[in-house]
Amino acid sequence: METWSEDPSTSNIAMTAAASKEDLDTEKRVSLTCVSAPPTYPDGGRQAWLTVVGAFFALFCTFGQLNSFGTFQTWYADHQLRDRPPSTIAWIGSLQLWIFFFSGGFIGRLFDAYGPRVVMLPGTVVLAFSTMMISISSRYYQYVLAQGVLFGLGVGMLFYPSLSAISTHFNKYRGTALGIAMAGSGIGGVVYPIMFQQLFQRLGFGWAVRISGFISLAACCIAVTTITSLRPPTPQKTPILNPAWLRDVPFVLVTGGSILICLGLFIPFFYIADYARDHGISSSTVFYILSAMNGGGILGRLAPPLLSDAVGRYNVMVPCAFLMGLLALVFWTFAKTLVAILLFAIVYGFFSGAFIAMLIPCVAQISDLKEIGSRIGMLYSIVSFAALAGGPAAGALLRAGNGSYTGMIVLCGVSNIAGSGFLLGARFRLDRRIMVRV
Repeated sequence: METWSEDPSTSNIAMTAAASKEDLDTEKRVSLTCVSAPPTYPDGGRQAWLTVVGAFFALFCTFGQLNSFGTFQTWYADHQLRDRPPSTIAWIGSLQLWIFFFSGGFIGRLFDAYGPRVVMLPGTVVLAFSTMMISISSRYYQYVLAQGVLFGLGVGMLFYPSLSAISTHFNKYRGTALGIAMAGSGIGGVVYPIMFQQLFQRLGFGWAVRISGFISLAACCIAVTTITSLRPPTPQKTPILNPAWLRDVPFVLVTGGSILICLGLFIPFFYIADYARDHGISSSTVFYILSAMNGGGILGRLAPPLLSDAVGRYNVMVPCAFLMGLLALVFWTFAKTLVAILLFAIVYGFFSGAFIAMLIPCVAQISDLKEIGSRIGMLYSIVSFAALAGGPAAGALLRAGNGSYTGMIVLCGVSNIAGSGFLLGARFRLDRRIMVRV
C-alpha cells in the first residue's frame, strides 16, 4: 500500500497560518476586553479631594454670586435703575443665567478636549474683569454687558470644568463629592448678600463690588491650582449636539424636565426680597431673607447627595423637584409675615439646592465617561432658554397682576411640578421596579 509523505514546506505554512490566526484572535480578545472594560474611578485620594476643594472655592465665588442677584435687583430698583420697572431689571439676572447655562455646550466640549485648566484660567480673567466693570457702571446697557454677559460667561468657564472634573474622580461617592462642591455655591449665596448689604451702606456700590472681585480672584486661583481631571483630554469629532443623544430616552426626559424646572426654579431667588419688602419687611432685613434661602441650599446640597449614594440619585432628585413646586403653591402663597417668609425661603432653598446638586450626578450616571463634559454642557445649554425666560416672565405677571405675586408663584410651582413628572419618567425608564436603587 502506497503512502503519501507530507511536504515539509506545506506543513510549515499551515502551522504558521494557524499560529498567526491564534495570535490574531488573542489580540482581538485583548482589544475587545480593553474597549469593553468599564472605566475605573479612585473614589478618593489626595488628587480627588483636592479637586473637590478647588470646585468648592470656584462655586463659592461664581454660582454663589449668581444666586445673590436678588440683592442687586433690590439695590438697582432703589438707586441706579430706579426709573426702570422690575421686569426690565430682571433681564440683567436672566441674561446672566442664560449666558451661564448656554455656554455649557461649548465649554463642556473644551473640557473634554483640553482638560479643566485651559478653560478655567481665561475664565478667572473674564470673571475678575467683569466684576470691575460692574463696579464702574452706571447705565442700564453697561450692567447688561458687564453683569449679564461677561459675568455669566466667566461663571460658566469655572462652573462646568470644576464639576465635570469631579465626575472623573468619583463614581460610587459621586453624589457626595459633588454635593460638597455645590455647597460652596450655597455658602457663597449666604455670604455675598450680607456682605453686599453691609458694604453698599458703608463703602458705596463701587467699592463693595470691587471687594467681591478681589475675593473671587483669590478663590479662583485656588480652584485653578487644585482642580485636575483623571481622564486624558480627547478632542471630540462628533457634532456639538450628538444625534445619538436624541435617541437616549432617559437623557431626553431629564432634559425636558430640567427645561420646565429651570423656568420656575430661580423666580424666588429674583423676587423674594421684593416680595418681603412689599409685605412690610424693612429694606435692611430683606437681604437676610435671600441669605436664609441660600443657607437652606447649603444643607440641600449636602444631605440629599449623601443620601443618594445609598438609595439612588433619581430616587432623591424626583421628590426634591416635586416638593420644590408644591412648596411654592402651598407655602409661598400664604407667607405674609417675616417668620413665614423666612421659613419658606429656607425650605425652598433646601429643595432647590438639592435639585441643583443632583442634576449633574444624574446626567453623569447615564453618560459615557468621555462624554460627561459634553452632555452636562449641552443639557445646560438647552435649558438656558427657560432660565432666560423665567425672571422676565415672572416680572410680566407681576405687572399684569397690578403688583400681585400670585401669577409668578403659580408659574414657579406648576413648572417645577411638571418638570418632576418628566424626571419620574426618566427614573422608571431606567428601572421600572419601585424598591430599587436608581
